[in-house]
Amino acid sequence: MAAEAVEAVFREERGLLLASLVRRFGDLDLAEEVTSEAIEAALRHWPAEGVPARPGAWLLTTARRRAVDRLRRDQAYAARLAVLAADAERAEPAPGPDVSGSGQGFGSGSGFGSDELPDERLQLFFTCAHPALAAEDRTALTLRCLAGLTTPEVARAFLVPTATMAQRIVRAKKKIREARIPFRVPGPDELPGRLPGVLQVVYSVFTEGYAASSGPRLQRLDLAEEAIRLARILRRLLPAERESAGLLALLLLVHARRDARTGPEGEPVLLEDQDRGRWDRPMIEEGRALVVRALTGGPAGPYGVQAAIAALHDEATDVAATDWPQIVALYDVLRTLTPSPVVEVNRAVAVAMRDGPGAGLALLDALAGEPRLRAYPPYAVARGDLLGRLGRDGEAAAAYREALELTGTEPERAALRRKLGE
Repeated sequence: MAAEAVEAVFREERGLLLASLVRRFGDLDLAEEVTSEAIEAALRHWPAEGVPARPGAWLLTTARRRAVDRLRRDQAYAARLAVLAADAERAEPAPGPDVSGSGQGFGSGSGFGSDELPDERLQLFFTCAHPALAAEDRTALTLRCLAGLTTPEVARAFLVPTATMAQRIVRAKKKIREARIPFRVPGPDELPGRLPGVLQVVYSVFTEGYAASSGPRLQRLDLAEEAIRLARILRRLLPAERESAGLLALLLLVHARRDARTGPEGEPVLLEDQDRGRWDRPMIEEGRALVVRALTGGPAGPYGVQAAIAALHDEATDVAATDWPQIVALYDVLRTLTPSPVVEVNRAVAVAMRDGPGAGLALLDALAGEPRLRAYPPYAVARGDLLGRLGRDGEAAAAYREALELTGTEPERAALRRKLGE
């Protein structure tokens, strides 16, 4: 098997392996260590002996043996060994459940019975995104455990020192231990309250990939693609949850524009100036189909509504042909589901496209006292754009200078400097 194919096996199996070991041993650190050891063993044996027919089972057996050996050497785990001895008498676990999306998932009405368990990765998703953890710790732990990024890679993703990120991850694991956060999927009565947190973590990962908060590049495509991979897993594991479909749809419909969002020098290209022939049409079609699923069968959720807005942008041949009245109507729905200043800014821009720059600017100016927008560059950029369209160049320049002070990535700063020069 080629090196790329072996790497793909590791990438796919790592999350399953880690989740299975965490459930069995209840120790995230131990699970990570023996997972790494099992992968290292595979790298030594598979090139010479060939990849086994069930690589996941091979890795799981190897990792479990390493874990048992470690526990036997550590007397502090004596009580846990009694459990392991009982487990050792059981047969090897059967292949994992079907996660193709054809099975029945949470939200279908019946939940999972004792012999129809969800993929163990789902337990790890809900543990990493537990509301008892700080928001930044949830995202860091999800990237580390479920996306398989190393601690230095997670640190680079959020532009913090490796030591700082390591402390966040250690802090999250310590919180899990001390608060005795269970490694389990919430029951049907708990799921509605917990699922939004899981989806928010994946969305946060994508957001940092779509528009980096700082650094030399506008986009972190590796992060965006990791978020899409995680969203696909959630979609397969929770096929009956419409918001998991909505989240995946949103990510696909936005990521489909990735190649047209930057110019030859990495500079940002506005939606109205993008070459729509470079948009990923198969990805758009997949996203549009998921939007239908997300909006069918009950009241729409926030991700489904955002995905519908993204679909209207992707379906239009140009900005002028975009269905702005429908987009404004969708923002009206979204502001009732998740009211926030950011939603209001986006709605104001859509109103400007429907009713003219003056109407949009009036809405933006009404938000001037909102403290959360003082450090939000898109607000200042939107005001600068609408002021410029109204011929109020001095005020537009002031707004662009304000945005320049807030913007973190160099491509965006360069674009703002060009606007000021104009």
